[in-house]
Amino acid sequence: MNIVFDFGGVLFRWHPPSFLARVWPHRVADEAAGQQAAAQFFQAYSGDWGAFDQGLADAPTTARRIAERTGWPLAEVEQVMAEVPDELAPIAGTVALIEALKAAGHRLFYLSNMPEPYADHLERSHPLQHWFESGVFSGRVKLSKPSAAVFELALARFGVPAGECLFLDDHPANVDAARRQGWQALLFTTPEQAWAQLRERGLLAAPA
Repeated sequence: MNIVFDFGGVLFRWHPPSFLARVWPHRVADEAAGQQAAAQFFQAYSGDWGAFDQGLADAPTTARRIAERTGWPLAEVEQVMAEVPDELAPIAGTVALIEALKAAGHRLFYLSNMPEPYADHLERSHPLQHWFESGVFSGRVKLSKPSAAVFELALARFGVPAGECLFLDDHPANVDAARRQGWQALLFTTPEQAWAQLRERGLLAAPA
């Protein structure tokens, strides 16, 4: 099977409410406040942040737009954006899952909505070339999930048919979009849940 991983929230830690509570304690007192701040800052990955994700705006432009839209000081917005790489720490259970899938003979790829500066950081900091044969970062191709076009581009880059791809993503809209394009897809919640679902499909052996 060709197994395609999302990154944020699947392979790398990404939880905006707790992230903002950590880096903005003077503005975000707890996770509930973090939910509200995240909705303003990231706009459900549309708007200003969506353009950043797609490589249609650079980091300074994105920071300025967010500051102008929200009234937050530009320096504070820039601080949040500078802290994102530290938030994107590998999830140990997913790393173990990747190694198990590779050992079982599956081909692994990635399809991630990721601005270019953070894609560059992940490539420098983690063994992506060891884990995956190939992948697509939205910021480099000027397309993002859940658009049909980015799934089509990914298939062309990977050289595999849609029906032989299994996509793991933590956003229901992206899972639904993949299925509409003929992919198999699973909603990722935890590494443990993903292990169980992959075993049910016969893609991993049950523990001895």
